[in-house]
Amino acid sequence: MTFGFAPSAATSISSASDSASRLARMLQPAEWAAAGIPLLRSPREIVSGLHARHQPTPTTAVVAVLDQEERLTASASFARRATPADGWEFRNALLSHLRRVIPHDLRRRSPVRTAVLLYCRDGDERWTEEDGAWMWGLRDACTLHGLRCGAYITLTGGGWQVLGEGRGGRRPHAGSPPGSLADPDRDGPLSTPRGAAGAADVLRRTAAR
Repeated sequence: MTFGFAPSAATSISSASDSASRLARMLQPAEWAAAGIPLLRSPREIVSGLHARHQPTPTTAVVAVLDQEERLTASASFARRATPADGWEFRNALLSHLRRVIPHDLRRRSPVRTAVLLYCRDGDERWTEEDGAWMWGLRDACTLHGLRCGAYITLTGGGWQVLGEGRGGRRPHAGSPPGSLADPDRDGPLSTPRGAAGAADVLRRTAAR
């Protein structure tokens, strides 16, 4: 005689509810395109600079804050945890790292700085549900930190792409060797990240990763 346990109705309902909640916490490409995300003037320079500083590998996220002149003010990188893609989890991770490297701008009437996200992953340049969850997380983290939501960029084996804009390039890519910030062949000068007083050490440690 064998015994087994069938999943209860409550468990099935809970699983379905969790799945529906995760789907609600992601943005479709059309929603992202309609959100009025500001275009980057020099996306290749931004991508090359972040790749040189953080040397991301698949499942690494790099969040960066740009000033009004599109100069890099602060950046941080971290590895995505091996859990189902959930915009709420991504939002919390992004917000945590933003708080470590730069003060919030919630007292301003309107945002003056912009946060962009570079995510290195496997696969090709086509949008995935994971991308949608990162988009949702970036938008929400920016709102809670007083920043303007900027571009979402994927870095794959085929190169980089600014999702929703159709702009991209072959280099750097997910397998590119580490670059140098002093490389004269790069697409222009790269500014040194600046942090608020008291946060300089944390910024240097984080930006150097």
